[in-house]
Amino acid sequence: MKLNVVPARTGIQWVRAGMRTFFRQPLALSGLFFMYMAMVMVMALVPLVGPVLAGMLVPAATLGLMAASAEAQRGNFPMPSILFSAFRAGRERLRAMLVLGAIYTVGSMLATGLATLLAGTPMPGPEGAPINAATALALALHVPLFLMFWHAPALVHWHGITPAKSLFFSLVAVLRNFGAHLVYSLAWMAVFIVVGSVLGVASGLIGGATLAQTVMMPTALLLAAMFSTSIYFSFQACFSDDAQSPPPEAAPQAE
Repeated sequence: MKLNVVPARTGIQWVRAGMRTFFRQPLALSGLFFMYMAMVMVMALVPLVGPVLAGMLVPAATLGLMAASAEAQRGNFPMPSILFSAFRAGRERLRAMLVLGAIYTVGSMLATGLATLLAGTPMPGPEGAPINAATALALALHVPLFLMFWHAPALVHWHGITPAKSLFFSLVAVLRNFGAHLVYSLAWMAVFIVVGSVLGVASGLIGGATLAQTVMMPTALLLAAMFSTSIYFSFQACFSDDAQSPPPEAAPQAE
């Protein structure tokens, strides 16, 4: 395994590659994303252990969505079973993925608990304010967790890296390629804002606030599915096999 350092502009190419790949298999990729969301929401409803089980599945589900993106990139139709790729990779890698899930769950609970202790319970803010101070603090405390887990599931699954090393290498990869990840994040923020604003205004003019609210939720979910498709390309660019290492300038292509 080799860590590649890519230029900042590569972040835009990750976004474009994710979009192109998504539109190759929009029904399959959006369906898999909705399936993942449904599983998490159903598990979260289970008393006491539900949130823990949902958190435990995050790394495995992330890997499943990345595997679906890789399959779609190759021109194949990703079947629903691909979402469970992490559970079919052998006992050792499954155990490592579950360890990642446990670490993620504990880290998320600690971040949320600390935010609650310092600023109150995280929840949506009042009308006109998307989030309150506690929610903003909770998100900020989750950032180190997101960086460590950005590439970790893929490193465990495709490269057989141990959970601890995968978290370290993921953090190093994001920091070494901070410019590309920053451009990538800003580009997706711009996509969400522009698409949301255009659809919101258009829907409001046509059918008022009710239509605008009706349209915004499925649109946001589709954009989130498209975003999840692009995550694979950030991993593909940052890591490669030593025997087939692309030059730093080489960005993942979806075609």
